[in-house]
Amino acid sequence: SLRRYVTQKDIPSWGLGRISSREPGSDKYVYHQSAGEDTCSYIVDTGIYPDHPEFEGRAEQIKNYASNATSDDNGHGTHVAGTIGSKSYGVAKKTKLLGIKVLNQYGSGTWSDVIAGIGYAVTDSATRDCPNGAVINMSLGGERSQAINDAVAAAVDAGVFVAVSAGNDGLNSDAFSPASEPKAFTVGATDRNDNITSFSNYGFLVDSFAPGLDINSTWIGGPDAFEVISGTSMASPHVAGLASYLLGIHGPLKPADLASKIKVLSTKNKVKNIFPNTGTPNFLAYNGRPLF
Repeated sequence: SLRRYVTQKDIPSWGLGRISSREPGSDKYVYHQSAGEDTCSYIVDTGIYPDHPEFEGRAEQIKNYASNATSDDNGHGTHVAGTIGSKSYGVAKKTKLLGIKVLNQYGSGTWSDVIAGIGYAVTDSATRDCPNGAVINMSLGGERSQAINDAVAAAVDAGVFVAVSAGNDGLNSDAFSPASEPKAFTVGATDRNDNITSFSNYGFLVDSFAPGLDINSTWIGGPDAFEVISGTSMASPHVAGLASYLLGIHGPLKPADLASKIKVLSTKNKVKNIFPNTGTPNFLAYNGRPLF
């Protein structure tokens, strides 16, 4: 596509610069103007605060399993959504942001609610207007559960790309779900100097790294709310946003093909201090500008 590129200067969060540059330290985000248009990004999390002006009317809280609250009463889901697609902090600035609340105000929930939320996203994506495709982000995790892994695999088999956080235990992600599901796109966290963070899980089931330390994004509590937080929860939405962004450029892709494209585009061998002999891939998410 020969449509033009957009440069966002003085970015409010360093992660945007990192995913659009081969080297660390960029203060601008360069992206194709399609910006994830005609895609749907599902945030399976604590909910989202859809009226935040940063979401420009593209956000909607569509389902709640976790509590009586009608939108995000924690902040985590709104932060994740902002990284995926808000106007200033987002990777894919034209994607639709769809909140499915499966975690309560303390950020905890049940596997059964998470499984229901995944299924709801898949069903909803079949009828919602997202002709370029759908992506699910799951910045959550717990002890390994075959049931949760199977639910994620079923979503991928149904044609929905699923980005998940590797986990914040500083351990191999094979012991956690949904990070241990091979069909999920599992994302570890780096800092602004390209070190793996001390908390990030690792291992052969990690698919890529992305920025996850001191990430600035949208928050609950008011129209000007933002917050700087850290975790693999912040890394995963960089990749979910990148997935929606690439779908906006290429049109619908099978999840496996999209995963492959993200890995091929990724910046290789920049992440420092990965434990050796763990099979952890040294891939750092990159948006491919200006080549696709």
